[in-house]
Amino acid sequence: METFVIVGAGLAGAKAAQALREEGFDGPLVLIGEENHHPYERPPLSKKYLMDQAGRDAAAVHPGGWYDEHAVRLRLGTAVTALDPAGHEVTLADGERLGYAKLLLATGASPRRLPVPGADLDGVLTLRRFEDSDRIRAALSRSGRIAVVGGGWIGLEVAAAARAAGVEVTVLEAADLPLLRVLGPEAARVFADLHRANGVDLRCGVRIERLTGAGGRVTGVRLADGTEIAADAVVVGIGAAPNTGLAVDAGLDVDDGIRVDAALRTSDPDVYAAGDVANAWHPLLGRHLRVEHWANALHQPQTAAKAMLGQRAAHDRLPYFYTDQYDLGMEYTGFVDPDDRYEVVFRGDVQRREFIAFWLADGRVLAGMNVNVWDVTEPIEALVRSGRAVDPARLADPAVPLADLLSTGD
Repeated sequence: METFVIVGAGLAGAKAAQALREEGFDGPLVLIGEENHHPYERPPLSKKYLMDQAGRDAAAVHPGGWYDEHAVRLRLGTAVTALDPAGHEVTLADGERLGYAKLLLATGASPRRLPVPGADLDGVLTLRRFEDSDRIRAALSRSGRIAVVGGGWIGLEVAAAARAAGVEVTVLEAADLPLLRVLGPEAARVFADLHRANGVDLRCGVRIERLTGAGGRVTGVRLADGTEIAADAVVVGIGAAPNTGLAVDAGLDVDDGIRVDAALRTSDPDVYAAGDVANAWHPLLGRHLRVEHWANALHQPQTAAKAMLGQRAAHDRLPYFYTDQYDLGMEYTGFVDPDDRYEVVFRGDVQRREFIAFWLADGRVLAGMNVNVWDVTEPIEALVRSGRAVDPARLADPAVPLADLLSTGD
């Protein structure tokens, strides 16, 4: 009987195993992960788990007994060191070779390291796994001040958790605003103002020269202009690199992740990729896109499972992500290329942080971000999918239901 193998036991890998069983695959199914934990979701690591508001079980993808109940052979603490597409085999760290009929790569991504002297000092932390979140939580409990390098989603969420713990926080961002490339200046200012209002020392447009230390432990950050910032710990959140090593060595097509088609099939017809590592063709957006967000790892495996079973499938869900910081909750739906021209239209009260922001090009809605406004993701997605030009004045008017912008043809 044909064996299906999934490399990577995170959210994407676990959901792929679930989808394969739900789609009727009853053959041998092996899920391989380097970590010793059962598959878990990562968003809590910078949110409730980091803030000690939820335990590890709350992050689990499935209850512990699910894998045995569904005949999924779970190989934890196991690294895959080689992939042989021609031989339809993967090699494990102990030398064992495991054959497959179909293979899914869900190897995720790894935090980028800070390329400056001192980056290997004790107390320099990144966030990807349970153990990373544990170390940051411990640092917050014993530190009076920390520095966060990088004003992206991870950096800002860690900063918010640190402020909730009463820790002094300095956020160091190379761009003129945090999240500038993701959101553009209009919306990025909302997050800059939010953190400054909550006591964060936010410094933008800075360049880090080195991390300073004493006795092998980090003591602060020195900027290129000579400024020195004292810190008991430094959290680095400057993005993640896709784990493409297996694919590269196997000769698969790799370009900012493993390139796959809309069915998540790689350049080898029996190998698929999903989650953070996949640079997938998006049929609605008409481009390849690699998305490092929870929703992608949650939903892409359903498409991959169907395609692995020979069914017609295409992943065309719009990118979606969310964040919770202080008293701000946000959801973002859609995609905007930061290098393209667009305008931003706000609906609601930006000063009170209760609004929806829309990104438009030629009158068409490319994306929408709802901040402390709920139950609007479906109409936002409908506006994006429609490709229909809308009247910006009506879009900005809270008295006009979003559904009306679709039904009236505005």
